[in-house]
Amino acid sequence: MPTKKIVLTVVLLTTFAAAVATSGLAVLTSQATVPNNTFTTGNIVLTTSPTSAVVSFSGMMPGDTAGPNPLVVSNGASSTLRYAISSVATNADSKGLKDALTLTIKTIDVTTPGVPCDNFDGTQLYSGDLDSTDGKLVGDAVQGSQAGDRTLTGNASETLCFKVSFPSNASGPTSAATTATFTFDAEQTSSNP
Repeated sequence: MPTKKIVLTVVLLTTFAAAVATSGLAVLTSQATVPNNTFTTGNIVLTTSPTSAVVSFSGMMPGDTAGPNPLVVSNGASSTLRYAISSVATNADSKGLKDALTLTIKTIDVTTPGVPCDNFDGTQLYSGDLDSTDGKLVGDAVQGSQAGDRTLTGNASETLCFKVSFPSNASGPTSAATTATFTFDAEQTSSNP
């Protein structure tokens, strides 16, 4: 019989301990919630004006110049962006006119900003072949900040001046044609050093 008493005593002690432990764990609690945590993405919107043919010239002769003509680059969004300019020029007739022409890109005039490219005396951003060897004219389209990249804050714009010259000492081809395409690549600046 002592085994029954021991088992009964253990069961009673366990039940008593559980009752004491449960009654001793009373805790006051409180809770607050913070709803409506919303996330949206921003955007960047790069546009140019004009959207086609900023500089053209028919019947160009050595010593002639097309431009300088203004091109407005705009950021139509609220986020800051940076952009680069590249170009590709083609010689469909294989006469090499693109290699005889010189492209110059400058910022807005210093002396007459109201007439953006009138004096063509802004800061020079590029001067060289109509399409540079690697296509890069201003900045670099590689992700991240690169030397020469242009920055535009949200809803801002800037005017660039484009001029193409056929040097008077050029022994360029006759009855030749070339077409250039300028590409503006933009990317966010936020979290993109």
